[in-house]
Amino acid sequence: MDTHAVYQLFNASYHPDRNIQKQAELQIKQIEGLPGFISALLQIVGSEISELGVRQAVAIYLKNRIRKAWRIDEDIPLSVAAPITDEDREVFKVSIIQILVTAPNAVRLQLLDSLNKVLTYDYPNHWPDFMNQIHSLLSSNDTRVVYVGLLCLHEVVKVYQWKSSELREPLIDIVKSTFPAILQIGQNLVNENSVDAAEMLKTLLKSYSSVIQYELILPLQDNSSLIPWGTLLLQIVAKPLADDSMPVDLEERESHPLWKAKKWSYRILNRLFGRYGNPAQLSGSPNQYLTFAENFIENFAPQILREYLHQTELWIQKKQWLSNKVLYFLSDFYKDAITHKITWQIFKSHSATIVSDFIFPQLCFSDQDQELWEEDPVEYVHKKVDPLEDFTSPAIVAITFLMDLAKYRKKYTFATTLSLINNILNTYLEAPPEAKNPRAKDGALRMIGCLSNLVLHKKSNVGHLMESFFTTHVFPEFRSEYPFLRARACDMLIKFSDLDFQKVNLGIAFQGITECMGDSELPVKVQAALALQSLIRHDIVKDALIPNLQVVMQELLNLTNQIDVDTLVTVMEEFVEVFSEELSPFAVQLCIQMRETFLRLMQDLEESHAHITKENYSSSGEMDEVSDKTMAATGVLKTISTLMLSLETTPETFAELEKALLPVITYTLENSIIDLYDEVFDIIDSCTFSTKNVSPIMWSVFEPIYKTFKDSGQDYIEEMLPALDNYISYGKDVFVQNHNLQGMIYDMIETVMKSDRLIENDRVCACKLIESVLLNCRGHVDKYIEPFLGLVFGYLGRIEEITSSEFKIYCIETVVNALFYNPMQTLRILEERGLTQGFFTIWFNNLEKFSRVHDKKLVIVALCSLLEIPLEQLPPTLQNGWPQMFDGILNTFKTLPKAEAARQQIKKFYEGIESDDDTGEESKEFDLSQDDGKNINKDEEDYDEVEEIDDDENVTDEDAEYLEFLAKEAAKYSPDSDLKDEDEDMEEEALFESPLDDIDVYIRFQEILLGLQQHNPNSYAHLTKNLNLEKSNFISTIFSIADEHRKAQQELINQANFED
Repeated sequence: MDTHAVYQLFNASYHPDRNIQKQAELQIKQIEGLPGFISALLQIVGSEISELGVRQAVAIYLKNRIRKAWRIDEDIPLSVAAPITDEDREVFKVSIIQILVTAPNAVRLQLLDSLNKVLTYDYPNHWPDFMNQIHSLLSSNDTRVVYVGLLCLHEVVKVYQWKSSELREPLIDIVKSTFPAILQIGQNLVNENSVDAAEMLKTLLKSYSSVIQYELILPLQDNSSLIPWGTLLLQIVAKPLADDSMPVDLEERESHPLWKAKKWSYRILNRLFGRYGNPAQLSGSPNQYLTFAENFIENFAPQILREYLHQTELWIQKKQWLSNKVLYFLSDFYKDAITHKITWQIFKSHSATIVSDFIFPQLCFSDQDQELWEEDPVEYVHKKVDPLEDFTSPAIVAITFLMDLAKYRKKYTFATTLSLINNILNTYLEAPPEAKNPRAKDGALRMIGCLSNLVLHKKSNVGHLMESFFTTHVFPEFRSEYPFLRARACDMLIKFSDLDFQKVNLGIAFQGITECMGDSELPVKVQAALALQSLIRHDIVKDALIPNLQVVMQELLNLTNQIDVDTLVTVMEEFVEVFSEELSPFAVQLCIQMRETFLRLMQDLEESHAHITKENYSSSGEMDEVSDKTMAATGVLKTISTLMLSLETTPETFAELEKALLPVITYTLENSIIDLYDEVFDIIDSCTFSTKNVSPIMWSVFEPIYKTFKDSGQDYIEEMLPALDNYISYGKDVFVQNHNLQGMIYDMIETVMKSDRLIENDRVCACKLIESVLLNCRGHVDKYIEPFLGLVFGYLGRIEEITSSEFKIYCIETVVNALFYNPMQTLRILEERGLTQGFFTIWFNNLEKFSRVHDKKLVIVALCSLLEIPLEQLPPTLQNGWPQMFDGILNTFKTLPKAEAARQQIKKFYEGIESDDDTGEESKEFDLSQDDGKNINKDEEDYDEVEEIDDDENVTDEDAEYLEFLAKEAAKYSPDSDLKDEDEDMEEEALFESPLDDIDVYIRFQEILLGLQQHNPNSYAHLTKNLNLEKSNFISTIFSIADEHRKAQQELINQANFED
């Protein structure tokens, strides 16, 4: 391979002329699979005389090449990624470490990624000498070489970071052989202040952190390891860093290697304590770390806590700057420390200071907030409205810490916290305008907003004061000169959404929110919109909104076009639900506007995706943007679907709605936007279900659905099912005449039943489609009976291998549906395959699992169809079991009333037959400090009603208990578990409809039995030969019910005729 020629190609790959670029990229693609190509790349990237730009381009290409081709998966065609030759693989392993020593940092980062991928596939089996090379690097006298050794060690450790215990044996060997050496390196570096020393220190700490992330291996649990490592970590935490030695710019200071080394030290100490070293945080069952935790909480956690408190005190006194990450880890550690009695006793005397001087300042509106608000209000909203956008913020974890402190240690902290808030707000209230501190007020309001659950719970001593609190401290800020206080006033209504205001104050709140929705500042408008959602539960607000509803919805749509926040779409969705009747006249216009919003989001997504190609891995910022827009688009589609289901409109209006939404559906399907499939299929379902009809517009969508299924949608059969069922149920007049449509449905069913990539739950969907075809298209799809049966016979033949009770029943029901559809044809197929006796045995052995009303009616009508066949035409096996079949019908009738009652209860639940009691209390003069914290409810299960913990007790970790519960539940469904409940009944579906709903099985049975008695006495005699008095009486009961039903039906007919 001509290395110089390869060099020139990569030099041309970033030429300003795009045509030259493309030509170079094409040539590189053509030669990438040739022997020696990787070797040439390594020569270029390792040459110090090569241009940096070329070395970077080669390193990035090499990274992507290795990602795609080091290991070729069986399911990826070779044409996608030409394999790397064995010779090139060996050259990489021999060369890479020396190249890393001399490579500049920009190149080294890419090469380390390549090394990690190779180690993932090849270590230790195909690269057994790798650790010997690392040991040699770590023992070198050259710091550059040692640094590369630390980097390489981190890459091999990362390979095992998330692997299960049984796969981590090589990691234990790595730790035993290298960690004493890197500990010594760290001890030698800790007192140095150079950037290079800090980089090395940071790197070795990252390796330690990776090792303990998933589990704490035994070598690191021993005091012989824990003491020196813990000492080193605390030394780094305590090490003073003079401000004059740090960059002035805070972002640069945050990323300085010395502060990053501190960050990793805090992170490791927090992990050791929070995950492994705090007995209060370990779940109730026997835990492998309990012995370690008891040792840690006695001998290590107190030292860590005292040092953390010391660092916090220095920050409070402004003697030391702390990075955001360090502030985060301090609050996170304190949050865990208050749960154990040993660390709580140390922390307790500091709690008031921590709340007032550590937590409170972090909750106040800051200079950084102001800068972001002014420069990028959209990003400000993302960070402040969506907690997931800013979950690593020190303020967010400080809030969580404050909530836990008030929740778990109420007696000692809650009253003092409320008193602090009260004093700050009263100081602001009483101060002259020039002396007011609006940022302090913002922090105090934010603080009490975090505690709203505790403040409002039913036994709180201050809940009844909150209306006065709002009139005094919140409502005036709707017109504040400070935009962030206007936004905070709106946010307070969200936080205290359960507060019941008197009418006059509700009116003030509504007026304030309405004014803020017209604010010039985007964050204020967004918070106002979210606050409005919390107010519409009040009738007075609903009545006030109705005249301006169209304007409000337009404003919400405008906001959605300004900023992609899915919570805004949630507001629109609730408005559509609450005001469906009032919005009906504007339904089409509203849908068109939402369609345009959706298509705008899709255009933005296309532009974002243009930067993300197979050769160009996207940045986290690009991915965040894509995620935001996708979530917003999802919300828009959900709102459309809700609108479709909520409206009561004419068929003409629905036709206009379908026409308006057609571009939304076709765009999503034709462009394979799989993230939106769920919502789009919901819209198709809504369009066809609401009208109980499939229009020509919706039929035009069917073929794109089929193409989507064949292309990228097999995994979404469950999401497609309701819409597909509607096409068959409500479009059967077209479906039964169109053999092409039938063929597409059959192909989808067959694909799901035979695909190796799908599971039993997906195959249930296929069986449901078969049922829909057979029930809705009786007499029109005879040619599909045998293929349908063939698809389930394979599973019924090995029924003991079916793990899902639901799938087992649906396989049986497929045959039962075929018996109902055409009993003679189905029996012939069963006989030809020798399956008659086997199937009926399986069916009747599982009859009690046919638990829903639909299942029981299907059993009855199918057996009734069999009863109509003359006895002599039945297979001999059925003739012999004829009386048992009759017993099956009677037993099903016995359990039918209970199933019908259960279904009726579910229907009532879905129809919302519930009653709510609303109570309110008179407002009183507000003084939060009245509450001494003693009257907060001590025995409830909700967050705001947690049992009081005595100072000498530990806090039970609810999260750990919940995770343990989830683990036990998950274990039930593991392949090796014997805990799975295979006999669990299938649940009733309140909205499920089928042609069986129109069949009265009591009347049907009566007609069949009387017909047999009259026209086929031999069959009747054979059928009833085992009847006893009890069974005869029960048949009489069924006949009586049938007569009552027939009479009721006739009365309805007579009434309808009279009204006509």
